Amino acid sequence: MLDFPGESSNWQSPTRKRRRDTYPEEAVLCDVKDIMSFVQQKIPNQDNKLNKFLKKKITDLETDKRELVGVFGKTGAGKSSLINAVIGAKNLLPSGSVSACTSVMIKVEANKQNQNYVADIEFITKEEWKDELWSSLNFLRDNADQENRQEEEDDFHDTEEKLSALYGEEWKNKSPENLMDNKYFKEIQEFLTSKKKTLSCESAKELSAKFMKYTRSDSKDGEGKRWYWPLVKCVTIKVPNNDLLQHVTLVDLPGNGDRNKSRDNMWKRLVGSCSAVWIVTDINRAAAEKEPWEILKSASSLMGNGGECQHIHFICTKSDVIEDLESDDHSPAAVRALIFKKNMQAKEQVRKEFSKLPEVKKHFNEECFQVFTVSSKEFLRKKCLDSDDTEIPKLRAFLQALNDCHSETLNYVSGAFGILSLIQGARCQEGADKRADVCKDLKEKMKHELDEVRKPMHKTLEAFEKCLSEGVEKSKGSCEKVLKSFLHPRNMKGGAFHKILKCVVENGGTYKPKKGKPMNLNAQLASCLTDSIDEEFKKTFPNEGKCGPFNGALNNFSLDTEKLIKKYKDVELQLIFLKTEVEKVKTKLNKLIRERKKTIYSSLMTTIEEIMQECYDKAAGFRGEGSLKNMRDTIEKHVRDAKNIMFERAKDEMMNQLRDLMEEILEKLKKTMQESIELSLNTYGDSIPDVTVELQMVKSHNNELKGSPKEEP
Repeated sequence: MLDFPGESSNWQSPTRKRRRDTYPEEAVLCDVKDIMSFVQQKIPNQDNKLNKFLKKKITDLETDKRELVGVFGKTGAGKSSLINAVIGAKNLLPSGSVSACTSVMIKVEANKQNQNYVADIEFITKEEWKDELWSSLNFLRDNADQENRQEEEDDFHDTEEKLSALYGEEWKNKSPENLMDNKYFKEIQEFLTSKKKTLSCESAKELSAKFMKYTRSDSKDGEGKRWYWPLVKCVTIKVPNNDLLQHVTLVDLPGNGDRNKSRDNMWKRLVGSCSAVWIVTDINRAAAEKEPWEILKSASSLMGNGGECQHIHFICTKSDVIEDLESDDHSPAAVRALIFKKNMQAKEQVRKEFSKLPEVKKHFNEECFQVFTVSSKEFLRKKCLDSDDTEIPKLRAFLQALNDCHSETLNYVSGAFGILSLIQGARCQEGADKRADVCKDLKEKMKHELDEVRKPMHKTLEAFEKCLSEGVEKSKGSCEKVLKSFLHPRNMKGGAFHKILKCVVENGGTYKPKKGKPMNLNAQLASCLTDSIDEEFKKTFPNEGKCGPFNGALNNFSLDTEKLIKKYKDVELQLIFLKTEVEKVKTKLNKLIRERKKTIYSSLMTTIEEIMQECYDKAAGFRGEGSLKNMRDTIEKHVRDAKNIMFERAKDEMMNQLRDLMEEILEKLKKTMQESIELSLNTYGDSIPDVTVELQMVKSHNNELKGSPKEEP
């Protein structure tokens, strides 16, 4: 465990450091929220269109920006020490002698409710554990006393370790039914009732000791101790008084998902939601070690086109560990020079390795990729290196920029300014004779702008149609090759492959070994289709840059209210509201697109998975002699029979989802702005409150914020 300096030390947590810097902006947000709450209470309860509209608009102002940073890395790479050092939370995540359970996802975020350290533990369901228990016992029975490949040996020991953690030695002579007896779960009633278990402590060290049994196991801890990590899906740890985590969640993730379906679905959802990913590895093996690069390759499509990741950080830990570090031959300056030289070499090697990964570079530009060489220990003890040399401050600065609430505050305040402008404008009778003209101008402008959004959407559909049609033909031509390489792998005996193929068909076409590359027949069959649209997809739905989706068509949508304000000064307040409404609806639609594009991208493989499920179910039923041949024949026949419709159907499904998204965007844009134009210019509110003072205060805050520089991570 890291020995963090105590309270008397000069070491300053990022929390204490940041509070001075961010307080003015936080104060602005609190102030404006109080104003809007007060205004909402003043709006009359009469159930008319304008009052309902205003109340809804004020409620809709509330948003919580939350950025996800995924942290990958094998046991021993230094993930826990890194997270502890970066967020400045003493002894929060256990590290060192304990062996990590890689199937549990651990989220670390801010506790905004109270001053305690809290862990919320989410379990898999009892039914899921029953299925997992049955398949685990069958797997061990089928592989006992057999000569297995290394991957199968790892899986065998992993399965034994999982059962022993929960049951001790009792699982070896009991049936699955007996092992589901409630007596084994009496300490965790929440598992039996499908509820979350919450632990709350005053210190990080105390919480760490309490939640360890739900995330890890320690064989040195003696007989009779139960470890519950096999039943845990996710643990959310909440840290008090930590400004770095106010809008950021760090997620410690296993590298390849999980064989348990609900854990695997959660893993995919989290990886796809990460705006940044940290891949942590020991500096001495950074470029040569296979596992971190396999993680990057296997998850790149889920993070890139299938997700929203903008930053990949390759973090080489233990940068202070070099030969002769303690030798008298080296002065601190010489040691520092040695460490610096080694760090530069490691960075260069890692960048070279990244440049050799075409499957990753399809989804990410080199600008997205950064290498850090860190030392969590040196950051604390400062024996040979300054704090900055450890690069922990660089990672903190990145989180600060990601966590920066400037955009959230500005969105809220400008939205509030727009609503107050509308309220005050609705009270005024001035410009009544001009309102019909303004309405007409706005509707004409909106029609033109909607057409400008529609045009690039049609071009996108044409481009996708062309790419996918080519992908369908390539898929039909290559599926025999895919079947041969998947069903008849080289350098693998029939007996060994029989067990793997059995796992594949029992798990819907996928096999995830404890170590090594996962196998996914559905992904391989869909590969020509995904390859055909990857470039177009990245161009249409970019994760980085300011252009936005559909070549910037949505972001460029404007009603030109600034120009209209000069022409129609009497309705300036209503036009200010409409300007803020345009920005708000674009922000909402960009969020919708960001989520929907993940489903669209994965639809190719999902459709193939659904069509293939029939043959997996049939193949899973074969037993005894000849079952390997029967499984192979069943899969081959199904693919050959289905290939003329399977790939076409996958293409059609993606095209339909794209059309649906485009229609929804245009419809929501049109409907939202039509309603806002009608209500702002054709409604008078004699009974609504005077908000002159509130409007002036919020206008002042809005101008102040717009003059502030917006940090970019």
